[in-house]
Amino acid sequence: MKFLVIIQARCGSSRLPSKVLKDLCGKTVLEHVIERVQRSAYIDEVMVATTINQEDIPIVRLVSGMCMRIFAGSSLDVLDRYYQAAKLIQPEYIIRITADCPVFDAEILDDAIQKLKPETDYMAALSETLPDGLDLEIVRFSVLKRAWNEAQLMSEREHVTMYIKNNRHLFQIQDYICPLGNLHDERWTIDEEEDYLFIKHIYEHFKRIGKDNFNAADILEYLNNNPEIRKINQGFIRNEGLLISLKNDRVVKRPTEE
Repeated sequence: MKFLVIIQARCGSSRLPSKVLKDLCGKTVLEHVIERVQRSAYIDEVMVATTINQEDIPIVRLVSGMCMRIFAGSSLDVLDRYYQAAKLIQPEYIIRITADCPVFDAEILDDAIQKLKPETDYMAALSETLPDGLDLEIVRFSVLKRAWNEAQLMSEREHVTMYIKNNRHLFQIQDYICPLGNLHDERWTIDEEEDYLFIKHIYEHFKRIGKDNFNAADILEYLNNNPEIRKINQGFIRNEGLLISLKNDRVVKRPTEE
C-alpha cells in the first residue's frame, strides 16, 4: 500500500466537546470528513484513529458502521496512536488529517500527492498558506517510526509530526503551497462554537443551491462575495492547542516495541 490516510478523532475536546459528532445537514462532522477524503483519486485506504477512552465509543460505533478500519490508542501520546495504527498496514506514506476539518478538499490532497517528490520524507503546508481546516501532512512510514522511537518532548508525542519539524536537518522536507494563493487568514476548522456555526452556514448555503460536492475554490468565492460571513468566527488564534503544549512542554518517557 502506498497512501494510507489516518484521520485522528476524539470526543474529548476541551473547547468544544464531541465536536466531531455534531450534525451538519444530517451527517456528523466526522462522516463528512471521511467522505470528502475518500474522493481522492490516489489514496488506498482511510482509517480513523481514536482513543481507548470510554467517551470515544460512539466514534468506534460510527466508523465500524461505515465498514471502515478503526484503531483505538493512547489519548495523550497521539504519535504512538498514529504509529501503532500505521504499523498494522505499514504503507509507504501516511497522510495525517484531523476530524475537525469538515470542508477538507480532496482536490488539494491530490494536488499535494502529485507534487510529492520521490525523495521527500515529509510534506506539509509549512508556510501555512492553506486555510486553517484544509491542513494535510504526508509522512513516510519509516520517518514516522523514527519519530516514534526518538521523540522525547511531550509536545512531540502529542503533536504527531512535531519531532520532524524540530529536526528538519535529519529529513527531506517539502513545503506545500496552496494552489489558490495565500489563504493563511482563512479559518475553516471547528474548534469553537463560532467555528461550528460558520461551517454549518457554509454547508447550509451549498445545500440550498444544490451543490453538495463543493470544494475550497467554491467556498472562497462564496466568502469573497459575502465577506460578512467571515465575521462569524473571527478573532481566534491559529494552532492554539500547539501553543498551549509548547508552554507546558517537558520530557516524557517513550514507549517501546513489545
